[in-house]
Amino acid sequence: MGKERRLLALAICLVLGGGLPAAVLGASRAAGPHPGAAGSGPAPSDYVDIGDVPRETGPVSAPGADGSPGTVVVECGRNEEGHHNEDNLVVSPGLPSGAHHTHAYVGNLSTDAMSSNASLDAAATSCRGGDRSTYYWPVLRRPDLPGTRPHEHAAGHGNAGRILPEASVRVEFRGSPVSKVVAMPRFLRGMTGDAVAYTAAGDADVRARWGCSSTPDRPATRYPRCPAGDLVTRTLVFPSCWNGLDTIGEGHRSHLKFPAAGGVCPRGTFPVPQLRVSLSYEVPAGAPLALDSFPEQRHSPKTDHGMFVNAMTDRQMAAVVDCLNEGRDCRM
Repeated sequence: MGKERRLLALAICLVLGGGLPAAVLGASRAAGPHPGAAGSGPAPSDYVDIGDVPRETGPVSAPGADGSPGTVVVECGRNEEGHHNEDNLVVSPGLPSGAHHTHAYVGNLSTDAMSSNASLDAAATSCRGGDRSTYYWPVLRRPDLPGTRPHEHAAGHGNAGRILPEASVRVEFRGSPVSKVVAMPRFLRGMTGDAVAYTAAGDADVRARWGCSSTPDRPATRYPRCPAGDLVTRTLVFPSCWNGLDTIGEGHRSHLKFPAAGGVCPRGTFPVPQLRVSLSYEVPAGAPLALDSFPEQRHSPKTDHGMFVNAMTDRQMAAVVDCLNEGRDCRM
């Protein structure tokens, strides 16, 4: 029965021209102010001089006596292995090329559309401490440079050009400013950002955070124009309030929520370690950029997003929780 369902899903995907994954992500939501045009690229208005971006002025929640002020950095490299594919295990499992754009990965070296909990648990990893979790995001391209390597033209759907390698990748967990954290369950799925933000009716799920390495306090939702010598940065901050029940939620968001501005989790949820993935790229001054996207999203920088599947062992996750709750700075 499972095989028949998988074949049926693949057949439907082919009949619809690959529209199913977009629908799963919410691309069928009511169109917003940008109807989009398939295959078109970023507009001049998608760029901003970083000096024109206001500094963050909102209050920063200092950890209270009951908080968990530690940090844990998981050393997983910067995708030196060249792990790319057009799959999305979190959003469209079982559908090869279901993402319609290319993702880059660190962590679990086997991750693709057909991965299972068992296969993730048995695979090799790029993380030095043995974390078999998978962390991934859409690639960033130079659309003005021809693609000559794998995945630089295979994704189709208007995603073409040279893939920019990550100059650095930082996988980090943080605690809560107001309470201790509890362990994430094994194989918890999570996502951040809105892959269909360009055509969405609102910005409720937009989490894009672009910037320049010398001014981390100037986050933008547009591609930044940085000073000479700076790196272009992306920061993916994931939700950290778990419902205590599910590892997969409706719409891939219902089981894992963001805390309020002060760090308090919504009623009925529990604080878990907050994942932050920070990326940086070497980009020549004035060079065009294009984030991989669905064709109707026109490579909008607002569509930045990321996914993860927690495959840490119980012992590894317990070490993360202890470090955060005890206020230590740890590496693994």
